[in-house]
Amino acid sequence: MSKAAEKESLLLEGPAGTIEALLEIPPGCDASRVVLICHPHPLYQGTMLNKVVHTLARAMHDMGLPTLRFNFRGVGRSTGEHAKGVGEVDDTLWLAEWLRERFPGAKLWLAGFSFGGMVAALAAARTDAEELITIAPAVGMIDSAMEQEPAARWLLVQGDADELIEVAQVQEWAGSLKHSPEVIILPGVTHFFHGELVTLRKLLVEKLSD
Repeated sequence: MSKAAEKESLLLEGPAGTIEALLEIPPGCDASRVVLICHPHPLYQGTMLNKVVHTLARAMHDMGLPTLRFNFRGVGRSTGEHAKGVGEVDDTLWLAEWLRERFPGAKLWLAGFSFGGMVAALAAARTDAEELITIAPAVGMIDSAMEQEPAARWLLVQGDADELIEVAQVQEWAGSLKHSPEVIILPGVTHFFHGELVTLRKLLVEKLSD
């Protein structure tokens, strides 16, 4: 496992106000790639400090990759109001450009959990992300239709005991896409990966390491 990453707390002025973010740079950072991570639904206590989001970040740090987590509109110190996914995608795309300036030449990875997984997928369809990672994506929770599909290499991880998002619905949605993700179904795993966060972290490192 990796050593603790260097942390930089940020307040950025995005397209609709202040965005609270946390940039973490692990020791021996591989600056050729950078990961932007989206959190669960803001109206259901989702924040950038969510345990699954934290696990996503730790897995990326295990691979030496810097990460940027952030709070959606109206969460924590981020200003504004929940925008049903549309504004959240806009903020994600804005942060992607901010990361390109901070890490010139770096390949962009987008990741997200639950609601954040769908935001990341919608954002990936509108930018040239190299990798997309969606954990238990909240299929059907965002009104915005995926008019374009992500061209990125795409990993989707889902528990078959998810009490919020039916695994069959996720499989049907993923299978309906022309550019289908690699889908990994974890038996007995719930939506919030209770007791399985270490398993998730190891799986992500195994699947995503070059």
